[in-house]
Order: sequence, then structure tokens, then C-alpha cells
Amino acid sequence: RHIEIQIAGDQYGTFCHMSERDCSIQRRHQKLVEETPSPFMTKTLRKKMGEAAIKAAAAVNYEGVGTVEFLVDKNKNFYFMEMNTRIQVEHTITEEVIDYDLVREQFKIVAAVPISGLNYEP
Repeated sequence: RHIEIQIAGDQYGTFCHMSERDCSIQRRHQKLVEETPSPFMTKTLRKKMGEAAIKAAAAVNYEGVGTVEFLVDKNKNFYFMEMNTRIQVEHTITEEVIDYDLVREQFKIVAAVPISGLNYEP
């Protein structure tokens, strides 16, 4: 599975994750279907992956909204793939599910407004 975790971090060292997107259905490395929340995820796996995404963002003192991507095997072991340091096209499905404007959050972070640090887990 290809699972993306939406994250945010501010200049004060506060981080949070905002659910996940399952981007496993692809053709020629082009995402065809994205689903959130992922039916593959368990509560425990979501928590572990969210914590890992935050750890990755914190390691580089990331500021802004971004996405940490993982590959997950059939045994639910996950492996870091990459971090996208921008708001991705797919962010809108996350916004709809968590009822939060990620673009607005990005502007607030740039304006030095602290984020809440609250994680979203469906």
C-alpha cells in the first residue's frame, strides 16, 4: 500500500498529523484513486504512522503543511518513502474528511500563528 500522512509544523516546534490518504491504486506511478480514511488502516497502525510522520517532520524542523509518504506491506510494516514539502493536489479530500482548511493553516503558519498540535484520527 501507498499511504500518505498529512502533517503540519510551526516555528515553535509544534507538530500534528491530519489523517491519511490511501493512494495505492496507480497506473504508471500516476495515482488514479485516493481514499481517506484508508480502509486498510487500523487504529494502532494509524497512530504509529502518524507518530513516525511527525518524527520525520520534527527531525528537520519542518514549518508548514506537508505530506509524509510510506509504503506498507501486507504485515502492516511501514517504510518511509519521501516527504513532500508542499500542499499536494490531493489535500482537498483530507480537508473534506477532517473539515479543516489546510491552505488557511499554511498561511497561519507563515504568519507565525501557533498550530494546536492536535492530531486528527478518524
